[in-house]
Amino acid sequence: MKDENKIINFNVPPYVGKEIEYIKQAIENRQICGDGEFTKKCNQWLENRFNAKKVLLTSSCTSALDMAMMLCDIKPGDEVILPSYTFSSTATSAVLSGAKLVFVDIRPDTMNIDETKIEDAITDKTKAIIAVHYAGVACEMDTIMDIAKRYNLKVVEDAAQGVMSSYKGRALGTIGDFGCYSFHETKNYSMGEGGAIIINNPNYIEKAEILREKGTNRAKFFRGQVDKYTWVDFGDSYLPSDLNAAYLYAQLEQADLINESRLKNWNDYYNNLVELQNEGKITLPYIPKDCIHNAHMFYLKCKNLEERTKFISYMKENGIGAVFHYVPLHSAPAGIKFGRFNGEDVYTTSESEKIVRLPMYYGLEDAEVQKVCEKVKKYYR
Repeated sequence: MKDENKIINFNVPPYVGKEIEYIKQAIENRQICGDGEFTKKCNQWLENRFNAKKVLLTSSCTSALDMAMMLCDIKPGDEVILPSYTFSSTATSAVLSGAKLVFVDIRPDTMNIDETKIEDAITDKTKAIIAVHYAGVACEMDTIMDIAKRYNLKVVEDAAQGVMSSYKGRALGTIGDFGCYSFHETKNYSMGEGGAIIINNPNYIEKAEILREKGTNRAKFFRGQVDKYTWVDFGDSYLPSDLNAAYLYAQLEQADLINESRLKNWNDYYNNLVELQNEGKITLPYIPKDCIHNAHMFYLKCKNLEERTKFISYMKENGIGAVFHYVPLHSAPAGIKFGRFNGEDVYTTSESEKIVRLPMYYGLEDAEVQKVCEKVKKYYR
């Protein structure tokens, strides 16, 4: 009876066991500010695992996106193309650089930007495309990169949800000019608040280091390339504490364990609920054949907003945290102020009103997945 009444939360921050030990080590190292031992270990792990040119931990994915826009040299009056179905940080990074947002429609199968709608949105003011990999499933990057090359545009991958996912064998975040990861507590791997920027063009590495280090060449000083460091350009402070990095490094060491556990739960959800999809009652996530995903989330789509509202209430009554996701940015007050929607909103709003995310986190038990599936089936039958 106790288990039956147990609340199943939507999210529980990941914890593998060595986090406290590593945080203690960071304290004992007497360097708990940015770019300490664990920050360097995380950077190196990410570079090696994903074959990335350069990875720099940041204080958040938002700050990584801010850096990416500045490295793209976005100026007031420029335009940036992006999907409206994303978190506000994607858009805010461009707005902070003074850009006009140009939203385009999404694909209903992956909820990613519709690559066939991008070219029509390009003007002589367009400077960059932001590709958001929703739920850790890759955008159609070959097409996006081809468009960018033909029009001389920068590509920023918002891979906040995409750590450990890939497209045609390449890690998400390493395909465009810049990639951005999130290590927020809701992500597969966490440092509480934190992120990383991936610099895929070596020509931008030094500029990124200066930008991240308050405009100084401190990174070169620590490498012994200069005898003292000084203020050399515009910058800000985007370094996370080494305490946060210590928490993250414990999880990176167990990255495959976490990934496999999440994928098992994801597959169990899918296999249990696919019969409802076959009966036309719900729609389940779609994974294109060239994509390997990381089970960042498991969602289903209801028929419409009314059904979704009732379904979420039903799940809550049964002790299960099921939640909807983004309200499209182009319809938000700031979206109206800072951007425009190019073309027709065929899928962005309608599909966003159908999505419900089910509990998904490292440590979610098999019995809990089964209970969630049983309640979903009961609701629809």
